[in-house]
Amino acid sequence: MWLAKWSLCLIAIAAGAWVLWTVLGQLWVVVLPVLMAIVVATVLWPPTRAMTRRGVPPAAAAGITLLGFIAVLSGIVALIVPSVVDQAPELANKASQGLSQVQNWLKGPPVNLRDDQIDTAIAAITAKLQSSAQSIASGVFSGVTTAGSMLITTGLVLVLAFFFVKDGPRFLPWLHGVSGGRAGRHFEAVAVRIWDTLGGFIRTQALVSFVDAFFIGLGLVVLGVPLAPVLAVLTFLGGFIPIVGAFVAGALAVLVALVAKGWTTALIILIIVLAVQQLEGNVLQPVLQSRSMNLHAAIVLLAVTGGSSLYGIVGAFLAVPVAACAAVVIRYIGEQVDRKLDDSHGHSPGDGSVTDRPGAAGPTPEPGSDELGSDLPDELDGLATATAG
Repeated sequence: MWLAKWSLCLIAIAAGAWVLWTVLGQLWVVVLPVLMAIVVATVLWPPTRAMTRRGVPPAAAAGITLLGFIAVLSGIVALIVPSVVDQAPELANKASQGLSQVQNWLKGPPVNLRDDQIDTAIAAITAKLQSSAQSIASGVFSGVTTAGSMLITTGLVLVLAFFFVKDGPRFLPWLHGVSGGRAGRHFEAVAVRIWDTLGGFIRTQALVSFVDAFFIGLGLVVLGVPLAPVLAVLTFLGGFIPIVGAFVAGALAVLVALVAKGWTTALIILIIVLAVQQLEGNVLQPVLQSRSMNLHAAIVLLAVTGGSSLYGIVGAFLAVPVAACAAVVIRYIGEQVDRKLDDSHGHSPGDGSVTDRPGAAGPTPEPGSDELGSDLPDELDGLATATAG
């Protein structure tokens, strides 16, 4: 009997997940800007909160922060484009020379390949690169072209981020009023945890990515590798795609060094990249990563792989935050199930139940209580007090 009961529960969960996935697929044009705007809002919120605490109106604080964010992005683009335009022809010529040297080496001993074999291999590599480029391009613009253009979607993201930052403190009271007393208490707790997790992830990844980009970029500049600023920026951006992004950015830096400076410089860059990534993976990430993430490396890798295969680069970028937020919801549900089981068995505080063990979550606080509100002034600026009111 219990097997049939749990089978029906699993079927219902699978059916609900399928319906939700189908709806998200149909509304991806809307969902994508909202998700990106939430990520941007986590970046804009700390300076906006600091200004509002000093008496700046919320709309003015959000506007100033957003303009500063746009100015930083414009500066990065202005830094990258001239370097690419100036050094791309020289890099292309050296790449051609390097390719000719490789062909001559393959024709001689010990490889002794024929011209037709080399031509076939080059044609296969070229076709693979073209298909990969098409796949990457389609992934980047997936869900964007149907909205009109990338520029329109970017503008929508910025506008939504502005409203999220400006009106964010009103969200929990509104959510509590809409969902009701008991459900609202759970929604509030989960929303606060998700916001803390997402903000911690973005800040941690930004710091780790900056360390990677600084040291790898410094090595590129010291060794005189072309496009060093561009490669440093790409390393920083790649850091937001855990595991995969760092590998791709490091490989690109080594490839450019090989084409422009030869094997010796490329080997030195490879050593620098490996050393920096080992420092990141074994020291910075464990120390800086928020405990609320608590995701195994295998989960991170699977999330990035699944996100990139479904939605390209955008999916790879959003995969880990989405997985972390899903883990927060699952943990909260598990806590509530454990608490219900303890109550049904008549456990009381201090009897060794799950809520009394070290590291286990205590009872979910009521809206406006000190326990729930203790974390909110730092992240949502007194939302618990507003909710209680």
